[in-house]
Amino acid sequence: MTEQVLGKETWPLEAEAALNDVRKHVKEAIVEPDLRSTNQKIYLKITTHEDEVYTVEMSASGFSVVECLNKRCITSERKYETLYALLDNISQKYRESFGEELTLKLRDLERKQQG
Repeated sequence: MTEQVLGKETWPLEAEAALNDVRKHVKEAIVEPDLRSTNQKIYLKITTHEDEVYTVEMSASGFSVVECLNKRCITSERKYETLYALLDNISQKYRESFGEELTLKLRDLERKQQG
């Protein structure tokens, strides 16, 4: 499988969209300022609520952890299809926060349907 080539302007837009979806469930989520993006990938810096700092590579083939600044961090060569799946695997507090938000939305939907 060949990597998808995106323009230099497109990767940051794609990265920001992915980060916006998870920001409320992590402590910090930014495009990594110290690593240079290419037309095939971009790097993200994510700090979980467990205070674990990850550098995540985002490419056409998915998301993967490339560096971890804490000893407790989970790293692997695994590629995840979505940033949600990656965070669900590495952060219990992300999983809890996401689950709580989903539960609240479902309850709200149920209330709207009942009344």
